[in-house]
Amino acid sequence: MTKYLYTLFLFLCACKASAQVDKNTALYQTILKQDSLLFNVGFNTCDIKQFELLLSDSLKFYHDKGGFSDKAKFLADLKNGLCKDPGTRQIKRVLLKESAEVFPLYKNEVLYAAVQNGVHMFYEAPGSQPGIARFTHLWTLEQGAWKLATSLSFDHQAYEPKEASASIFGNEQAIDKWLQANQVPALGLGIIENGQLKQVQVFGEHRKGMAAPYNTIFNVASLTKPVTALVALKLVSSGKWHLDEPLYKYWTDPDIAADPRNKKLTTRHILSHQTGFANWRWLDADKKLKFHFDPGTHYQYSGEGMEYLRKALEKKFHKSLQELADELIFQPLKLQDTRYVWDKNIDTARLAIGYDKEGKAYETVKNKTPNGADDLMTTIEDYGKFLISVMHAEGLTSQVFDEMTRQQVASSKGKHFGLGFEIYDLGNGDYALSHGGSDNGVQAIVFILPKTKQGLLIFTNADTGGSVYESLVKHYLGDKGQQIIDIEMNGTANP
Repeated sequence: MTKYLYTLFLFLCACKASAQVDKNTALYQTILKQDSLLFNVGFNTCDIKQFELLLSDSLKFYHDKGGFSDKAKFLADLKNGLCKDPGTRQIKRVLLKESAEVFPLYKNEVLYAAVQNGVHMFYEAPGSQPGIARFTHLWTLEQGAWKLATSLSFDHQAYEPKEASASIFGNEQAIDKWLQANQVPALGLGIIENGQLKQVQVFGEHRKGMAAPYNTIFNVASLTKPVTALVALKLVSSGKWHLDEPLYKYWTDPDIAADPRNKKLTTRHILSHQTGFANWRWLDADKKLKFHFDPGTHYQYSGEGMEYLRKALEKKFHKSLQELADELIFQPLKLQDTRYVWDKNIDTARLAIGYDKEGKAYETVKNKTPNGADDLMTTIEDYGKFLISVMHAEGLTSQVFDEMTRQQVASSKGKHFGLGFEIYDLGNGDYALSHGGSDNGVQAIVFILPKTKQGLLIFTNADTGGSVYESLVKHYLGDKGQQIIDIEMNGTANP
């Protein structure tokens, strides 16, 4: 049996001589639909009739632990074993879609079958550690319908998470492989030690086929917000702006002009995300800005708030947010690659393209006017310099810095928001300031620890970028990083 299985496996793998089809083709989509019907609708729910409809009468099933089965034995084992009591069923099979490959088989230029290779995870109970295995399926066209004719399930083993071991850090080739395993095209990494930017590295490809330079320009999504916050806080420190002055004196959005609560809204509310606004007005059914609660009474993360602040600042100072940031942050810190708006000075050859989970590129955002909440373009080096200036309270009075790092409102998972940053309480008076950025083709996060003068910047250019956060935070921030992860996982902070 082992010799026959090996011979059959070699035969099926030899079918790769026909080129793998693109994931956007009709054949690929059809085979993955059949796979979903077979497992998500049939196997995982014990819908035996659905499952049987997709099997060829000549089915041959080979399992590296359970041996050989024909169709009758396979269905009997399923009915009397895993699906004997569907109400208590625990096992579930999940396809890792990124592993799926489809190869067409032709005879006289007529498609008659397809080989599907892939990897699946299987769970024996909710919350249990999953297993993993490879499979090869031979799908055949029988009277115009796709049927599973041969199935090989092999290489069963415990699932090893795609976490990086400490040994790979410092090995660029190993990191590149780790990024590929996590489907992350490019990773920008900045390490702050003793209040200085000690390491700037960029790995992978900032666009397909092009190695990412150390000064790759990333869109960092909501990492825009801390920059906008510091523009306001520097103005507060200089006495030109006030944290608790009502903003209606400078700007009132027409959507809330008739709501008297607009006269309560302040910069403190906006920077601590207590405006009462939704994240974006278009999330509400009427797509209009409105108060969901009184300003200053609850936490609700809001990009709208940061845009409201931008408009108030621009009205007061008769300058764009880009001009204000240039004067207060970008020029003093010599941040030459950081900007809110798309202009002729952007080196497009260094610009990271954002990718979705399937590896398809998103269209590049090219804002002509600043957005106070989103789409800042910057490099690891530039943003690292900015964070170090925050850590050292440059341009801030001690009172304003204390307000920025004070727990203004409880946010989530035991954390709090200060002014412009979220706060992790690490105990014994220690804390981390953090903010993330998440958008189409963007996953980025930063941490600074003002007491120990440590920091970490992680920029990626893919929807999948968050998968590398935990390993990097643990490795580069050590015990403090583990505390941060524990807070995220357990939702508790130090009292």
